[in-house]
Amino acid sequence: MSAQSSIVEMQNIKKYFGAVRALRGVDLTLHRGEVLGLVGDNAAGKSTLMKVLSGAYSPDEGQILIEGARAHIANPDDSRRQGIEMVYQDFALANNLDVASNVFLGREVVRWQLGPLRIMNKRAMEDLARDLVARLKIDIESVRLKVENLSGGQRQAVAIGRATAFDAKVIIMDEPTAALSVAAISKVLDLVRELKAHGCSIIIISHRLEDIHAVCDRVIVLRQGRKVADRPVIGDIHEFREQIVAYMVGAKDDFATEMDQP
Repeated sequence: MSAQSSIVEMQNIKKYFGAVRALRGVDLTLHRGEVLGLVGDNAAGKSTLMKVLSGAYSPDEGQILIEGARAHIANPDDSRRQGIEMVYQDFALANNLDVASNVFLGREVVRWQLGPLRIMNKRAMEDLARDLVARLKIDIESVRLKVENLSGGQRQAVAIGRATAFDAKVIIMDEPTAALSVAAISKVLDLVRELKAHGCSIIIISHRLEDIHAVCDRVIVLRQGRKVADRPVIGDIHEFREQIVAYMVGAKDDFATEMDQP
């Protein structure tokens, strides 16, 4: 892919927590319509890097470019304005509300407003949520169902659908298949493929190398805050797993000559 096709570029990102160097000059590029896997052991820096992109953390050094222009991302609202949405492992849904209300939570369609008094346009939100569910082929009987009555896979689908409902350019998924059944995992991966077919650019953080192999175009491996591999997803699952594990444990390192500086 050409450099012109990149939608996100993170350059030389460094993040310190006291004496701990969580990120040691990490570069990451995401292309348009690409599904990128981000893997590594615990404390490798995966979540920290994505929290920098989503605005939860500010980098101590480095810069972020969105569609070639330098982006100022100081908080999650800045990130959302840049078209970046993050789907967290715990889904961050309101169980007592229905599917439509969760999709529009914090971004409700208002029928009319007088000062602090607002009347929601419930029908419009239901219609838009229904269109979203149909477009993404999400298996939910009704958008009026409360989230507490949905399965884990359906909840994850709602969380992902909510992230796409407002023209997101980039969707970050943090362990999207964790603690799901085999059938639910399959449906979530199908949803990722559907999003890609609609042109979404996606970053998936996952410990499940099977999932990365199944849906990702490329994978980046972090170890101890450094990028040690950046390669296309090729080969069968057994070969892929063997190679990625070698990077994760330190047996291989494609960037060993580019050691980080303090």
